[in-house]
Amino acid sequence: MSVTYQNDLKHPVFKVLAEYATVHQLDVYVIGGWVRDLLMGRPSKDIDILVVGDGPALASAVAAKLRVKKVSIFKNFGTAHFRYKDLDIEFVGARKESYLPNSRKPQTHQGSLEDDQHRRDFTINSMAISLRHETFGVLIDPFNGQKDLEAGLIRTPLEPSITFSDDPLRMLRAIRFATRFDFQITRPCLEAMKDQADRINILSQERITDELNKIIATHEPSRGFKLLQATGLLAHFFPELTALQGIETRDGKAHKDNFYHTLEVLDNLSRNSDHLWLRWAALLHDIAKPPTKRFDPQIGWTFHGHEELGAKMVPKIFKRLRLPLDQPMKYVQKLVRLHLRPIALVKGSVTDAAIRRLLHEAGDDIEDLMLLCNADITSKNEFKVKRYKQNFELVSEKLKMVEQKDRVRNFQPPVSGQLIMDTFQIGPCAAIGQIKSHIKDAILEGHIANDYQQAVEEMLRIAPTLGLKVQQAPPMPE
Repeated sequence: MSVTYQNDLKHPVFKVLAEYATVHQLDVYVIGGWVRDLLMGRPSKDIDILVVGDGPALASAVAAKLRVKKVSIFKNFGTAHFRYKDLDIEFVGARKESYLPNSRKPQTHQGSLEDDQHRRDFTINSMAISLRHETFGVLIDPFNGQKDLEAGLIRTPLEPSITFSDDPLRMLRAIRFATRFDFQITRPCLEAMKDQADRINILSQERITDELNKIIATHEPSRGFKLLQATGLLAHFFPELTALQGIETRDGKAHKDNFYHTLEVLDNLSRNSDHLWLRWAALLHDIAKPPTKRFDPQIGWTFHGHEELGAKMVPKIFKRLRLPLDQPMKYVQKLVRLHLRPIALVKGSVTDAAIRRLLHEAGDDIEDLMLLCNADITSKNEFKVKRYKQNFELVSEKLKMVEQKDRVRNFQPPVSGQLIMDTFQIGPCAAIGQIKSHIKDAILEGHIANDYQQAVEEMLRIAPTLGLKVQQAPPMPE
């Protein structure tokens, strides 16, 4: 009880809480993540306040003192929340919990500080600091969370089998914290996670995916996925990813372990971008290699078409994981489908036509695609990696030059469907699409420029092959 943190509690929120707690003889504490982050020297905007008593009542009283107008009260959970300036502040009454076997939603009863600290997930999240004047700033740390912080350990206050069985989401949180802080999960916790892995099936997919996204967003997400795989958790919600693991050898020819390759690509990308959906594209770029794997005695293992099949698998995976099915899914699908194209350019000759097609198909995502493809170079041969990187630089320069010259990113054919109908006096029909597609291909192949006049001339040239006759001369630019 000798460690105090009075100097770290100067924010007006703590002053108001301390005054109210003292006047009304309440035991009030700041607890959990804010205390953990304070001891780690990390800034935090989320404050959890614990009172031995009525949490919503305390929230309403403190909000009135701070002139906060909106307080959200959740009666079913006995909690309340409000925002004060840049802080998110949550209030809860101290409680003890009991769980039914098939639910992570506890039955709660009013309890003491000790009860509440016992119910928390990890020792590093169980520390509390008193806000009453008599003990203001005193750290209450019954499970040695401070020592675990210093040692970099993830450990549970109770027996880990009890903690994880009660709420299996804590297993994912353990992996997320270990990945985020570069901590080690203690062996008893890891063994309990392996034993309790099937308990994850009682969780909603939304909860699982929320933790998964937080793991993906860390500085080295591969650590989290290796832990998910080692504990058996990953197979319960992401079997396509676990299917990537393993090396098969035939006639002395082996392929690489695509699970660990994928994680290496993900880490490579994460060093250069914090874009969540680009990281998802890295995670899924080779997802169709297992179903496309074939052995050719002449050349060894092949995965022909894995980019196309992978793109087709993306919507199903996103739907099952409750990920957004609109723009983020389409973005990931596009990058998975195109991820081999820049590499093919590096291996072969870089023609303007190939560059134009890539620019057109990738559109505004071309820079992200190039980041993904650079991250996909994971050979152990340093000379090979260096050569690939140098060639990628040449491709990047070529992309810039062609884009400036031909303006083909996201372009539409210069002639419109209406112009075609007016010129040949036809209604909507297949010939319109054929003409537009022909002109687009002619531009991408470099046969004509991305120019209205040249596009009209090409339209008039091919019209007779489609049985069309000019009925009205199209307008030409002055």
